[in-house]
Amino acid sequence: MTEKRRIVLVTGASRGIGRGIALRLADGAAAVGVHGRGMSPAAEAVAAEIRKKGPDSRVFAGDLTDEKDAARVVGEAEAAFGRIDILVNTVGPMLVRRWEETDGADWQAQFEGNVITALNVMRAVLPDMRRRGWGRIINLGYSRVEQLQAYTSIAPYAAAKTALLILTRSAARSEAPHGITVNMVSPGLMEGGVLPADQNIPAGRLGTFADVAAAVAFLVSDEAAYITGTNLIVAGGWKI
Repeated sequence: MTEKRRIVLVTGASRGIGRGIALRLADGAAAVGVHGRGMSPAAEAVAAEIRKKGPDSRVFAGDLTDEKDAARVVGEAEAAFGRIDILVNTVGPMLVRRWEETDGADWQAQFEGNVITALNVMRAVLPDMRRRGWGRIINLGYSRVEQLQAYTSIAPYAAAKTALLILTRSAARSEAPHGITVNMVSPGLMEGGVLPADQNIPAGRLGTFADVAAAVAFLVSDEAAYITGTNLIVAGGWKI
């Protein structure tokens, strides 16, 4: 980011894609909040790495499936940094299990982990973003979320990500008059991912955390100010 130095909060930033996004957005940021479910050494390590880049960085721990806890996390970040300009929701557990072997608890956990977490944090950051007339929100999706096809082994996850896309676009519509954009970035098969590697990727390789982070960095920039409600697929042409 080359514009005004922004304040960033990345949920699920202690590892994986969340970590990669937090480190990328630290370039040019004033501060980056690193969220983890607990005060883990991994989250602290990410914050320390960000501070080496120059921005302030602190860890904010909490269970985002709990509305009050999510509001507390956002409140602590706003108190520490003064505001939150950019929110990136990367929390999103994936259950790989045949659908007929899942039960209601599995479905509930997938929806709470992928949809309710984002909903709770979005609701908490929006009042101040609206007051200031500027904000960027990115939710992390899944590259095939709009294809509405059969998923025998990740049905609850796919359904939850579809719901998250609907939430993303609903928020994009309501928040555009307030100067806030809301978009989704949807990775495909990733290095170190849960799903087995599929060699039929036109780009000839698996995705990296850097690929996803670059897409996020664009959508939160001033150059993307007129883009909202989109689902940016980062999958190297997989399954198109």
